[in-house]
Amino acid sequence: MTVTPRELREMLTDGGEIALLDVREEADFGAEHILLAVNLPLSRLELRAPTLVPRRHTRIVVCDGTGDGLAHRAAARLEFHGYEDVRVLAGGTAAWRDADLQVFSGMNVPSKLFGEFIEHRYHTPSISAEELKAKVDAGEDLVILDSRPLAEYRVMNIPGSTCVPGAELVYRAREMAPSPNTQVVVNCAGRTRSIIGAQSLINAGIGNPVLALRNGTMGWHLAGFALEHGQARYLPAVAPGNVEEARHAATRVGQRFGVRCIDRRTLAEWQQDGSRSVYLLDVRSPEEFEAGHVPGSQCAPGGQLVQATDRYVATLRARLVLIDDNGVRATMTASWLNQLGLHEAVVLERGLMDSTLLRGPQPGNALGLDELDVPAIDAAALEERMRAGRVAVVDLERSLDFRRGHIAGALHAVRGRLRERAGHLPEHELLVVTSGNGLLARFAFDEAAQITSAQVAVLDGGNAAWQAAGHTLAEGSAGLEEDPCDAFLRPYDRDRSV
Repeated sequence: MTVTPRELREMLTDGGEIALLDVREEADFGAEHILLAVNLPLSRLELRAPTLVPRRHTRIVVCDGTGDGLAHRAAARLEFHGYEDVRVLAGGTAAWRDADLQVFSGMNVPSKLFGEFIEHRYHTPSISAEELKAKVDAGEDLVILDSRPLAEYRVMNIPGSTCVPGAELVYRAREMAPSPNTQVVVNCAGRTRSIIGAQSLINAGIGNPVLALRNGTMGWHLAGFALEHGQARYLPAVAPGNVEEARHAATRVGQRFGVRCIDRRTLAEWQQDGSRSVYLLDVRSPEEFEAGHVPGSQCAPGGQLVQATDRYVATLRARLVLIDDNGVRATMTASWLNQLGLHEAVVLERGLMDSTLLRGPQPGNALGLDELDVPAIDAAALEERMRAGRVAVVDLERSLDFRRGHIAGALHAVRGRLRERAGHLPEHELLVVTSGNGLLARFAFDEAAQITSAQVAVLDGGNAAWQAAGHTLAEGSAGLEEDPCDAFLRPYDRDRSV
């Protein structure tokens, strides 16, 4: 079934739940897309759909760029796996644009627009890179808190800054600035998380002078100032007295912005209600999540959840149940999500109590994973075969991750371009397909088998298993597609000198 652009616009504004899924690769999506569309590339659909759209009755509209068949393939795959209300936007994003409806470029656009709105509404105070550098050089009493996740922070950071991701700021700021006279400067890569982070501290009444760094680390770099790389100054521990101070501050913010708390009985009732979608989102740090989390929850650190809500939730107007250990991070995150207005965010009382917690990373929940039965090869056997020669390795991981580490000699491919990459394969008697943890490779096995007459196998456990077996991963772009479409590159992804 198809819908017209005008019909889709009515669906997006009728007050009901809906997931608008753009199934192109990230670079194509980032170049032009509908504002409330969520990027779910067809190449990763099986891996991400159950998390992004957990309720099988959800109303779904699938779109691509021009209606060239990609969306219909995705819709058929979703229906095969039990989604019951799936439609396709006729003519894709191009038809939406041709109907005089607005399109946007970039990633996480709703959250970025929200950041600009917050700065305008609250007049969030800010500072330029040049002004901050002068203060640092003058030895003024200040701390720089980088509100990005640790992985981003390690790539580049302002000298002397500490990684305190967004939702952690109110929880941990007093450890970094025990004196109320200390200036607190919040930065991110660009703007949004700087604004939201600084305003979070102001809303919580921290008492310190708080500033957002305009244009973040990129602004610092463009001003000609040096950056650090590979640093790990991260998440100071919180003293008991400061935990109580942070809890009281968050409670005041929750009351101001009408943040609701629900108990486990209400949560159970919501989860049994088949008419609404419920997302369990653990907003603590990834390390805390892996140390113990509520079954069925996903790791969604609060700062990133506000900055990139569409990476965790695809269903518009869903119920988001936020979990942490003491309510500080969940309440602060909910205060922003409810102002954003795309979903209903609440806090689970006693979030980590009254539940048997699971340890380790978030369990895989891929569509049809249990039905997959593909030939596999382990790391030791692959190493032996590679020494003997005539083995080709194709890595389906994202191009940015491929650049950071891959099996030496591997050829990168976007899953949807496997056929186009066939001509670049070396002579081989065995084709081995791999990816980060091996799951994506397993789903792509049949497609890989169609591009060669040789034996095909999947690397069991993927690149992670290869590394766990003691093998190093090669860095760099050797073997990378000339123009991969699987990542919308940020400026610092392109400029390796940053």
